[in-house]
Amino acid sequence: MNDNGGGSGGGQWERELVTRLATAALKEQRRTRLWGIFFKLLTFAYVTLVLLLAVDWKGRADVTGGRKHTAMVEVSGLIAPGGDASAERVTAALQAAFKDRNTQGVVVLINSPGGSPVQAQNIYGEMRRLREKYPAIPLYAVVEDVCASGGYYVAVGADRIYVARSSIVGSIGVLMNGFGFTGLMDKLGIERRLITSGENKAMLDPFSPLAQKDLEHARQLMDDIHQQFIGVVREGRGKRLKETADMFSGLVWTGQKSVELGLADEIGSLEQVAREVVKAEDIVDFSQKEGVVERFAKRFGAGVASAVAALALNHSPGIR
Repeated sequence: MNDNGGGSGGGQWERELVTRLATAALKEQRRTRLWGIFFKLLTFAYVTLVLLLAVDWKGRADVTGGRKHTAMVEVSGLIAPGGDASAERVTAALQAAFKDRNTQGVVVLINSPGGSPVQAQNIYGEMRRLREKYPAIPLYAVVEDVCASGGYYVAVGADRIYVARSSIVGSIGVLMNGFGFTGLMDKLGIERRLITSGENKAMLDPFSPLAQKDLEHARQLMDDIHQQFIGVVREGRGKRLKETADMFSGLVWTGQKSVELGLADEIGSLEQVAREVVKAEDIVDFSQKEGVVERFAKRFGAGVASAVAALALNHSPGIR
């Protein structure tokens, strides 16, 4: 009886050992397979990235083809840091366009409701600087649907502004907006606890009552920026501007009306300006936008992070 019991116990122990060894072997195979897949994907991504860079470089190298052309720089959407219409991207595109030896004229193609006054100022300043540095290369602005606020700030840096008859032009003004929640907080019985180290640090805090002195300071701030905007418009448009009482009130006009007011010069499209004004029908886009390589790099980076996290979880003790 004892021998049988010992044999049965020994057999059970051996089966458990074999099961554990088999399970460990399977887990190790799985880890090895995952790492293999990961490195294969990494190699594939690397080769793809190199090919994309090569294609992108070749495309940039052959972009002009040695032909005389009109250089186009697009300002589309919100003018803000980090976007396609940021000062960083637009000024870099302008610099490349002016430096190209085959550029006969530069056109800034605008379709923007505005945005950051600082970004618009930087673009305007670079347009004026490049125009002085390259006096033989004319600089024009062509408006598509909208050229308002910061978009118009940029446009007045050009020698001439061309619009479509139905374009929306103007909005020469500055705004600051927000919300006030004090009444709602009172109804809900919420107490605001705010501690600051400066008397005006919490100016325009949406959860505190609006103080008159804060309102007056904000208005002065907006007025200062507004006067800068008006000064730029007057500088850029000069005697062509037919000022009216409401020109700098924030109103917008059609492209046709903007020509009558001197806010724009003529009705014209990008192709028409390139063909008839610059006299170089070929249009080359110098706009600095997020390209295939950048998008691929961002997505690839996120994919690698996910893969590493998955592998780490597989190696973590106690996780099955």
